[in-house]
Amino acid sequence: MTESTEFDFCPWLFWDHATEEDRRAQESHLEELRARFDLKAGKVFVSPLAAVYADRLSMGDHSYIAAHAYVTDDVVMGDDCTVNPYAVVRGNIVLGNAVRIGAHTSLLGFNHGTAPDRPVFRQAITSKGIRIGDDVWIGSNVVVLDGVTIGDHAVVGAGAVVTKDVPAWAMVAGNPARRLRDRRATGSGDDLERLLAGFAARAREQAADVLGRCWTGERYVDRPDAQPTVRAWCDAVEIADLLLDGPPPTPAREEIVAFLRDRQDPATGLVPELDASGTPELDGVTAYHVLCVGYALDLLGTPFRHPVHAVANVNSQQLIAALDALDWERNAWTAGSWVDAFGTGLHRNLADFGVRGETETLFGWLLTRCGQAHGMWGEPDPDAGWLQVVNGFYRLTRGTFAQFGVPVPYPERAVDTVLAQARDPRYFGPDTGNACNVLDVIHPLWLLGRQTRHRREEGEAWAREHLARAVAGWHDGAGFSFALTRGSGAARTPGLQGTEMWLAIIWLLADYLGISDALGYRPRGIHRPEPATRLPGPGR
Repeated sequence: MTESTEFDFCPWLFWDHATEEDRRAQESHLEELRARFDLKAGKVFVSPLAAVYADRLSMGDHSYIAAHAYVTDDVVMGDDCTVNPYAVVRGNIVLGNAVRIGAHTSLLGFNHGTAPDRPVFRQAITSKGIRIGDDVWIGSNVVVLDGVTIGDHAVVGAGAVVTKDVPAWAMVAGNPARRLRDRRATGSGDDLERLLAGFAARAREQAADVLGRCWTGERYVDRPDAQPTVRAWCDAVEIADLLLDGPPPTPAREEIVAFLRDRQDPATGLVPELDASGTPELDGVTAYHVLCVGYALDLLGTPFRHPVHAVANVNSQQLIAALDALDWERNAWTAGSWVDAFGTGLHRNLADFGVRGETETLFGWLLTRCGQAHGMWGEPDPDAGWLQVVNGFYRLTRGTFAQFGVPVPYPERAVDTVLAQARDPRYFGPDTGNACNVLDVIHPLWLLGRQTRHRREEGEAWAREHLARAVAGWHDGAGFSFALTRGSGAARTPGLQGTEMWLAIIWLLADYLGISDALGYRPRGIHRPEPATRLPGPGR
C-alpha cells in the first residue's frame, strides 16, 4: 500500500517544497500512468493515491490531482487546475485555465437512460460532456451533471447541484443551483450603488467629449465617419439631458429646435430621413422619428409644428384593418414597432394639439388579441425562439400601456415569457448581447414589476448581472457601442445610439433593483418612467 505524504492532500506545496527524491518519485508515477493510457502532462502533480483510469488525460502546467480523487474517461485540464481530495471527474470533461474543484465534488459527464422496459443498469450510457471556462471556483460537495457548461469567472457555492448552464461571472448555490449575483458586483446593494455613482460621475465628466466626437461642424452623426441622420440629433439631445441637464453644448438650442421642427412633413406630420424622397409613410426609421423627434422636442421645450396626420386621419375600421394586417406570426418586432409609433402619434396629437384619435380602438384591439397563455402578441419562432415576440412586446407596450399609464393584461404570464427569453444563450451568452436585446427584457420586467412581484428574485438576479456588464462597457470619451461583444464593425463602435440606449437601460436595470438614485439622472424622453399622457375618458 502506498504511503501518503503531505503532497497527496496538499499538492499545491509540491512545486516549492518537494525534494529531489519526491520529484523522481512523481516522475516515475507519471511514467507508469503514460504506460497505461494517453497522458499528456507538463509540470504537474498526480497523487499515487488517486484512482486515475482515464482513456485520455491532458493536464496543463501546475495542475494537480489530489489523493483519492477518481478520474476516468476523457479529461482535459488547462493550466493551474486543481482536483482536490475525494473529487470525482468522469466522462467527457474539459476544464479551462485556473479551475478550482473542491474536495468531495463530482463532475459527472455521463448519464444512464431511463426507459421503463429494462433495468437502469442495462440502459445505454450517454455523454454530452461538461465544459468549464477559465477562472472558475467550484466549492466542496458540489455535483455538476452531464451537459452543463459553466462560464468563465463563475463561482459555484459548496453543496450546489448544478443542472443547468451557469453564465460567466455568475455566483450560484443551492439545489438546484440558482444564480445569487454577479461576481463583479461584489455582493451588496451598497457596492452596486457605488459602482453606479462612479460610472455616472465619469459619464457626466466626459459627456461633452462624447457629443463633440459626433458633431461634424454642421450635423450630428451617430459615430465618426457615419452618415448624418435625424436620429443622431435626437440621441444627442437625450444624452445631454441625462448627463448635462440641458441641451447639447453645440449647436445653439434654437438651431437644434429649428432643424428638428423643419424636418416635419406638413401633409403627413411625419419626419423623413435626411436623404429621403417622396411622401413619408409610417414605417421604418420614419416611424421611429415620431418617437425620437417628438421626445427630443419635448426636452427642448417645444412641440411638433403639425399634428401627426398619418395617425389622426385613421378611423377605427382602418386602424383595425391595419393591425390585423401586421405580421404578428413571423415579424412581431416590426408589428410592435408600428404600434409603438402609432400610439406615440396618438399621444403627440392629444398632448400637443388636443386631437383625440382612435385610442379606444387601439387599446380594445390590443386587450382582445393578447395571448392568455404567454401574455404576448404573436407566437415564438422555431428558429429564433421568443426573440421577436418579446422584442415586439417591449415596443408595443412602451408606446401604449406604459405611455398612457394603462395596466398590461396577464402580467404573470408575460413575466414568464420575458424570463424565458432572458435565459436564451443565443442572445445573452458570454460573447453575445446588444442594447436592443437587453432593453427588450428589462423594460418589460420593469413595467410588469409595477403590477406583480411574480418571479421577482429571478428578474433581479438577471438585472444585477446585466447592470454590472453594462456599466463596464463604457468607452472613455466615446460612450457606449450598440453591442457589448468583442470584435469590430459599426455595432461595436461607440456612438450616440448605443450611448443613449445604454444610459436608459442602466437606469431601468438600476430602478428595477431600487438603486437608480445613485445615478443622479432620470430619463425624461423616450424611456421616461412616468406615463406621458392619460387615456382620455368618455366624452372628453
